[in-house]
Amino acid sequence: MNTGVGRLRTGTAALVGITAMLVAAPAAAGAVTATATTSAIAVPAKAQSPDPKLTVAGVTLGRTTVAVSGLNRVAVPVTVKAGYNSDDPLDDGTVLNVFLRRTGGTGAVRTMIAGHLKLTAGTLKNGTWTGTVEVPSTANGTFKVYGVRPGTILDGSDGSMTTETPFDGPSIAVTGLHVPKLGVSVIPRVVPFGQAFQVKAAIYDSVTRKPYGSRILLQVVNDNLCVEYDAGSKYTDRAGILLTSFPAAAADSLVCVRVRGKFFDTLGTGFFVLRPGIVGATPSKTSAKVGTIVPVNGTVAGAPSNCPIFLQRLRGASQWRGVSQDVVRQSGRFTLLAQPPYAGNIIYRAYFPTCSRFQAGVSKSFVIKGI
Repeated sequence: MNTGVGRLRTGTAALVGITAMLVAAPAAAGAVTATATTSAIAVPAKAQSPDPKLTVAGVTLGRTTVAVSGLNRVAVPVTVKAGYNSDDPLDDGTVLNVFLRRTGGTGAVRTMIAGHLKLTAGTLKNGTWTGTVEVPSTANGTFKVYGVRPGTILDGSDGSMTTETPFDGPSIAVTGLHVPKLGVSVIPRVVPFGQAFQVKAAIYDSVTRKPYGSRILLQVVNDNLCVEYDAGSKYTDRAGILLTSFPAAAADSLVCVRVRGKFFDTLGTGFFVLRPGIVGATPSKTSAKVGTIVPVNGTVAGAPSNCPIFLQRLRGASQWRGVSQDVVRQSGRFTLLAQPPYAGNIIYRAYFPTCSRFQAGVSKSFVIKGI
């Protein structure tokens, strides 16, 4: 099924920790509902090592079970017994962050963070930090504490090379009710090169399949803003729809829709927009002896490297037969090989099948005369 959304790629502002899943939503008029979506947790990639100054003695959660409905979040108390071995006065206000990962269930959220826990008893070197984790309905499953990290920056934007101090902590079971889901449409469905586009995001109740009837904050952003902590949110209308315009230059970067929580996303999707398959091909000769190999050089717009490209020869009035194959290079160029099988005019074309987010396309037909 063709949609206005392409597959996620790695290595280009990729959302960390996202898991692909299908999401269905009522399609907006004149647009196509996205089928390739993801749950998004905006946490940084794993760094090199834990902070050697931090020692964790214990982590407790104020509840072992919690039920959350719709767009609500329930604050669950978190307490950490720890020590931060520093005499630097600048470290006196050190806050701790507790990380929980999914161990069961099917909710969209993969990681939860109890962020910026403050020292409320004892000393920096032997104290108690307290705070909360705001649990959304999209957690829906079982989560277990796996680590603790100091610091106020959680999205890696400070260039920190510190990861969590491992800790085998307690678990919490989350029951999500009337869990929200996202639907995304791109307008136009296939975005021409050099043309601006729009993203229509819709958030709705997965049980009733209706909007919540209130204005909801969404982030619809692209590129590095898909992983940075807070790029600024905008309100949907009361039907749960937000329309966002992007310039033509944004069409080749990751686009994402995020529902922000306090320290982690509660829901999200990331995708690349679809592109047309625009193919050009020119033979190195327009006539050649029968059986002679004639290189056919061409390009595919957008340079979909490693995608296949085929040379086809017309048989009869309308039947195209493949005669050679190549893959598109990083430059977008390719070389196919024609070999006239008989004397006379032979019609060829280059055919590009749908590959990733690039749609199928064909070059103009051309003639090589066998002599």
